[in-house]
Amino acid sequence: MNTRAELVPKKLLLPFILITSLFALWGFANDITNPMVAAFKRVLELNNTQASWVQLAFYGGYFTMALPAAFFIKKYSYKTGVLLGLGLYGLGACLFYPAAALESYGFFLAALYILTFGLAFLETTANPYILSMGSEETATQRLNLAQAFNPMGALAGLFVAKTYILNSLQSSATDESGKVYLFDSLDESAKAAIRSNDLMVIRDPYVFLGVVVLAILVVIALAKMPENKVEGAKLDFIATLQRLFKNRNFVEGTLAQLFYVGAQIMIWTYIYQYAEALGISTYEAVNYAFASLGVFLVGRWVCTFLLRFLPAARLLAGFAILAMVFTLGAIFLPGMAGLYSLVAISFAMSLMFPTIYGIALEGLGEDAKFAAAFLVMAIVGGAIMPTLQGMILDWGGSGYTDLVILGVSEINFSFFLPFTCFLLVFLFAVRVPAR
Repeated sequence: MNTRAELVPKKLLLPFILITSLFALWGFANDITNPMVAAFKRVLELNNTQASWVQLAFYGGYFTMALPAAFFIKKYSYKTGVLLGLGLYGLGACLFYPAAALESYGFFLAALYILTFGLAFLETTANPYILSMGSEETATQRLNLAQAFNPMGALAGLFVAKTYILNSLQSSATDESGKVYLFDSLDESAKAAIRSNDLMVIRDPYVFLGVVVLAILVVIALAKMPENKVEGAKLDFIATLQRLFKNRNFVEGTLAQLFYVGAQIMIWTYIYQYAEALGISTYEAVNYAFASLGVFLVGRWVCTFLLRFLPAARLLAGFAILAMVFTLGAIFLPGMAGLYSLVAISFAMSLMFPTIYGIALEGLGEDAKFAAAFLVMAIVGGAIMPTLQGMILDWGGSGYTDLVILGVSEINFSFFLPFTCFLLVFLFAVRVPAR
């Protein structure tokens, strides 16, 4: 009689819960930061390309630190990797204090860059750790379950961004029509006073977050957890690379992950600009970002269930098609119908990150530690793609409807970038060997 392996062995339940909590922690950081592209643009009077540097710094930190993180955890242990990651996360968040005091956009970007050094350590550690906590048969389902807690943290981050940042920015105040920003008509001295206030508004939640993260570091340091260290393991990086780059699923999965993350961050970053083009303020647009995360969370739980019955790669292909259909709706449907399509994409995206990750790491054994680093480095797609989309938005000026391309405004047209990314995810999924 065939019995499916248990999802998480009872002896590993506590470590599973502790590591799963980290998924919510970096989800919080991701989604308190996404609205900051629009916030910094208003406060510091930036163009779209300059404002997109927030994501370039944030996701560039992943690319920079993922491989060093892999070396570190291979030499030491998962737990030490988690502790170092939390330390860097907390440090970067606390650096928002001097950044606001100096009123330096460059300092803010540097703080985000360091913060994501910590996230790179956490993701490089937590994802393969979760995969290792039980049978390989249930590994992808287990990672989808852990990843389901990521959007919970993201929802909390978005709530803080809306309630304690966007709602308090004086530079975002509008006239009675809601379409004219009063900040734009002020003289430089008045703008300077508002700018100082607003940068402190942005600063405070990050500094508080930094303190919380450092407190969590202490809790995990005191907790007893499996080290998952292989005694006597050698750091044979070249041999590992040779094995990895002969594995088609890993190579193509890494590229698919880069394009998927790029698509996700473009959609969650530029939903604010899309809404603004429809006459919706950034503060009110957060409601649509909430809706996106809500359907994303529902999708995670639905997909965790469906993976019990359907092959991961085939389900991924189906959801990639669904994402492309919704993206075409965001491009070509007029008015609110397009915005609703943009929200719906998040349901289709819910399966993608952990499933690509699980497929790419399947059967890699000890090589998974380095392979995981490359998959975390692929998060750099979230740095590159939003910048490219911002450049498209600047073709006609700093607005979002300055040009008409293929019968739609440039904000709508710019979503051909995520459409292309989803197409590449689909091609990866259909090339995965059936099993």
